[in-house]
Amino acid sequence: MPRFAANLSMMFNEWAFLDRFKAAADAGFAAVEFLFPYDHPAEQVGLALAGGHLQQALFNLPPGDFAKGERGIASLAGREEEFRAGVATALAYAHETGVKRLHMMAGLADPEDATAQATYRASLAYAADALAPHGIDLLLEPINGKDMPGYFLNDFDQAAAYVREAGRPNVRLQFDMYHCELIHGDVAGRLKALFPLVGHVQIASANGRHEPDDQGPDYPQLFSLLDELGYDGFVGCEYRPRAGTLEGLGWFSPYRRHDPRPDPLDAA
Repeated sequence: MPRFAANLSMMFNEWAFLDRFKAAADAGFAAVEFLFPYDHPAEQVGLALAGGHLQQALFNLPPGDFAKGERGIASLAGREEEFRAGVATALAYAHETGVKRLHMMAGLADPEDATAQATYRASLAYAADALAPHGIDLLLEPINGKDMPGYFLNDFDQAAAYVREAGRPNVRLQFDMYHCELIHGDVAGRLKALFPLVGHVQIASANGRHEPDDQGPDYPQLFSLLDELGYDGFVGCEYRPRAGTLEGLGWFSPYRRHDPRPDPLDAA
């Protein structure tokens, strides 16, 4: 059975960020992920995680100036020092949260540009080697051009090639089924073909990026396929609820954790 992680950047937005951890635990999630924790002290994030008895599935390396439209800097020549400083920052948050997967956003650049390619490869190598002693995987995620026009890494085969070329066991593919459906279609076929490279999975409906229900792709089939393939990682729920977060969790009922926190009597 898949292990689901609530994405706190998209879900539970009815609560302030540090309150979303408890809300997710109360809703039955055993793990969480989010885009960026860096607006909050690492210690506070770690305490919120521990307070909900949650596992941290994933977050992203610092992306540059996200508010001004930057979407990562790994492929941007001239930003190497900033990128390396961002890896150090992410490691401080990893220490507080125990996360074992960090996503490296590529940035907005021409995927055919030789300088961008060389910069991306160098960033990948640096980050992977910095994370490896801590037992942390570096994840590469293709993102569709509709949601993020001009994104450097916008093709699953391209991402798989970078993973293979890296030759490092802690460089893995972040397989977002929503992006796969929009870029290529045939999510099940792609998942089977690329499964040996997959380090993390994310989900959302293809129509509007909402709950993974009957809007496609066929998530019950894909969840069964993950079990058949032996996937034992997390499945990140990176979707925008159509209405309220709790109102949209009907699909999650068979999977929810019914005892999110230890019985106080057990500690007596």
